Amino acid sequence: MDFRSRLLCSTLVAGIAVTAFPALAQVGTPEGLQAEQVATADSAEGEGDVVVTGSRIRRQDLTSSSPVAVTAREEFTLSGAVNVESVVNQLPQVLPSAGGTAFSNNPGSGASTLDLRGLGTTRTLVLVNGRRWMFYDTTQIVDTNTIPAFLVDSVETLTGGASAVYGTDAVAGVVNFRLRQDLSGVMGQAVYNVTERGDGARFSADIAVGTNTPDGNGNVTMYANYTKRNPIFQGARRFSATASGDGCIVPGSTNSETMIGTPFPSGIATGTCTARGGQIGFVPQGSATGPIGTFASGNNTYIFNPTGGGSRVFQDPADLYNFGPVNYLQLPQERYLLGAYGHYEVTPGVTFFSELSFVDNRVSTELAPTPTGVTAQLQIASPYFNDQTRALLLANDAAETTVANRGDGYATTSLSYRFLSAGSRNSTNDRTAFRVLAGLRGDITPKLNYEAFYSYARTRNSNIQQGNVSRSRYLAALSTEFVPGSTTDLRCRDATARAAGCVPINVFGSGLASQQAVNYVRVQSTNLEISELQNAIATLSGSLFNLGGGGEDVAFSVGGEYRRMSSQFVPDTFLATGDVLGFNASQPTRGSYDVKEAFGELNVPILRDRFIHRLELNGAARYSKYSLAAVGGNWTYTVGGQLAPIRDIAFRGNYSRAVRAPNVNDLFAGNSVNFPGATDPCSDRSPNTQTAAVRALCVASGVPAGNVFTRQVQPNTQIQVAQGGNPNVEQETSDTYGFGVVLSPTFIPRLNIAVDYFNIKVENTIGILAGGIAQALSLCYNTIQDVNNPICQPFVNTAGRAVRGPTGALGETAGGLNPLFTSANVGTLRTSGIDIIADYSVPLNFSLLNAGGSSKITFNYAGTWLDKFRNTPITAIPEREFIFEGTFGQPIYRHTARLNVMDGPGLLSLRWRFNGATQDSRIRNVFNGTTRVGTDRALLPVPRIGAYSLFDLTASVTPAEALTLSLGVNNLFDRKPPVLGSSASQANTLPAFFDVLGRDFFVSAAIRF
Repeated sequence: MDFRSRLLCSTLVAGIAVTAFPALAQVGTPEGLQAEQVATADSAEGEGDVVVTGSRIRRQDLTSSSPVAVTAREEFTLSGAVNVESVVNQLPQVLPSAGGTAFSNNPGSGASTLDLRGLGTTRTLVLVNGRRWMFYDTTQIVDTNTIPAFLVDSVETLTGGASAVYGTDAVAGVVNFRLRQDLSGVMGQAVYNVTERGDGARFSADIAVGTNTPDGNGNVTMYANYTKRNPIFQGARRFSATASGDGCIVPGSTNSETMIGTPFPSGIATGTCTARGGQIGFVPQGSATGPIGTFASGNNTYIFNPTGGGSRVFQDPADLYNFGPVNYLQLPQERYLLGAYGHYEVTPGVTFFSELSFVDNRVSTELAPTPTGVTAQLQIASPYFNDQTRALLLANDAAETTVANRGDGYATTSLSYRFLSAGSRNSTNDRTAFRVLAGLRGDITPKLNYEAFYSYARTRNSNIQQGNVSRSRYLAALSTEFVPGSTTDLRCRDATARAAGCVPINVFGSGLASQQAVNYVRVQSTNLEISELQNAIATLSGSLFNLGGGGEDVAFSVGGEYRRMSSQFVPDTFLATGDVLGFNASQPTRGSYDVKEAFGELNVPILRDRFIHRLELNGAARYSKYSLAAVGGNWTYTVGGQLAPIRDIAFRGNYSRAVRAPNVNDLFAGNSVNFPGATDPCSDRSPNTQTAAVRALCVASGVPAGNVFTRQVQPNTQIQVAQGGNPNVEQETSDTYGFGVVLSPTFIPRLNIAVDYFNIKVENTIGILAGGIAQALSLCYNTIQDVNNPICQPFVNTAGRAVRGPTGALGETAGGLNPLFTSANVGTLRTSGIDIIADYSVPLNFSLLNAGGSSKITFNYAGTWLDKFRNTPITAIPEREFIFEGTFGQPIYRHTARLNVMDGPGLLSLRWRFNGATQDSRIRNVFNGTTRVGTDRALLPVPRIGAYSLFDLTASVTPAEALTLSLGVNNLFDRKPPVLGSSASQANTLPAFFDVLGRDFFVSAAIRF
């Protein structure tokens, strides 16, 4: 190697990156791995020792008392993946997060996140090469878009508590991405995906260059990635082209633009539903803010004619606005990812390693134009209205509760308008992040080694929101008066607003607002998020002594860790003041805390080939001291063991205590406005829930007696609330126990089966009061029925805080204040089930593509049977437990299986993704008091869906040693997602869970030289 190459290697090793811990072993089926896998693990460490995920102790075998599911790098190639989420989310142990995939438009933040066991993304710890990765916002969650999929060697998934080894957040488990090590040469890859319909194209190009130092003591690897993903709108697919809340399609609707008065709710249609699942037309659960406006006069709600002036009675559901087509189904993305890692043995026993990664990732979400609902004063004599409409407004004026306001020429009414002229609400997250790491490792003695590193990561997200409307400017533009000396020309009534450029706005028809008026009320919001993670770890590990039972030496690891987490959210002025219609208003968030920890781990091999094949025990403990007074200090621990009576069978079991400390958002989040779906029991309800006790509580809460059990109390399915942090939140704890058996029968060579039972209980869960407004309303009015109970307080008008407006409806849009829900330790989560992992290979003594060669068939299977998934939102009311196993998004059984046929340079692979039948959770979770009574399936539009299978086919060939070409199709049979109506998260289905693209093709080429 020439001098310039040597200088380049030395410079990169000194300033960039490598792994802090030894590479991780693939341990899905202990002692039953293929030789190729064992060699990969050994070569990565370079010493014949490996580190199993869930432990810091080096060992010479691949056994583990905790089950670990392993996804090999080939899975990324065979599925045409350009992001790691698309592979990991197919594991049965992972339930795709509703707000963290490429199809998460609303909710969605542009990030891709992981959710083990469905226990929540904040309870899943994401590692890269055994170390914490950078997080992206105040919730301290990892965006997997920042992980280079091209360089992933394997993904190891350990479910259950692992805080004793890794610290906080490992409550549901750990997902560890192990990157390729010691690369020598150049690797390149290009992947292109496109749907059968010709849309949603995805392109990714990668290159990595690795070189060894001239003296052979080190290695440097550099890599780069470019990814581009095109959007798909919901209107491009039949199942999502029509907004549906209950699956009931109502054809023949009109497009309107404004509604004056209280919009009708969008529940199950009262008319005849002619079809289900995606026909053309408008449906219940569409937006009640249709494209024209309504106002209330007497007991009726009126909608304006498209040409303006006149109005007619609003028709529900015919006049509802179909917001579905203009929402994203697949989010657009553009990503640049750069990085490098390297190591160099400075002197025997001292190896320097470092790592650097940088990513610039831009992802947008897009919603329908802003729906605005305000209470405004309208000039009755305005030329915007005809005589018929003026007569209705005069009736409103005569009904003014304030006598002084009667006859003043203005009518006060609620006004709803869909701001089509302002354009869609687009939110672009431009997220840049970098991470640097440097450390030393080496051997002190042949049996004692050390490792220490420091890492710093910083993420900066610039969020730009288009399509917002200023509430104050909008109200000013609605309140008009005649220009002095004119009876036709209008100006804004407020002189201060006029001086600021106010222009009267005509929203009383379709497309009548002038561009100047739209420009005045429309605002762009720019928000900033900055998150930082500092992490320092030092460990000492090795072997102590031998018990004389034929096993390895007793091994240990001890160390200390320091972490500091800080994050801030700086909202735009319009959002911070609440002067915004469109995106949710939010107050600033800023906070930080740190933790100092000491940990230890012990592995005790007791017997090896003495009476039995193997007996081994292990344990770990960690003490953590937080700077948070409410958390303080706490212990986490784990114990486990393995027993193999013979080589063919091994039993294993473990128990662990884990914690999740509150994150910055839990602690310090500024109050933000949200619009969750919920049902107010004081509104129009089914007859069996309209009890005297509920009526009395509603009246005591501030609902007018005449409005109880009417739609006036809840005009929309969403209720505006405020949510915020709480510095007094404590940590949540989890207890996990599991046991299983691993079979590697010698009489069936190359067959490995692992069956493991898991049971996870999370207590003192951090959430919001009662688990949110939906559950709190039900608990308050149907169970607790005490107006003074803390759970009821957010819904009760008091002397200092009136949350219910004049009609009894909740929230600011109804004329009250927003019910306030802060972070709290609220309840309990429980889940249990069985994981099954199997692999088998059959060598064949013939080849079709390679004369005189051989071929091979391999089969891999990973499945999960879910026994229980329960949520108790209030620990103090254990009788009120929600059942979720077997409900939409939580199938009792799911699996992923792959069959490969390898023949010389060719490979044919078939993957089967299966999710069992599920039902609407309301079938099992309707309560009467504290007793679960269920509900009639006939009352639900989509009570049950059948099993859901997807098949994927891939073919690849290696025509030359340095080139591999692949061609594949995912969703081979073009299976459509089920339409779930009111149980959908978005796009009328669960787009994170079911395939929404349809038949999808990909082609890839990989080179190496």
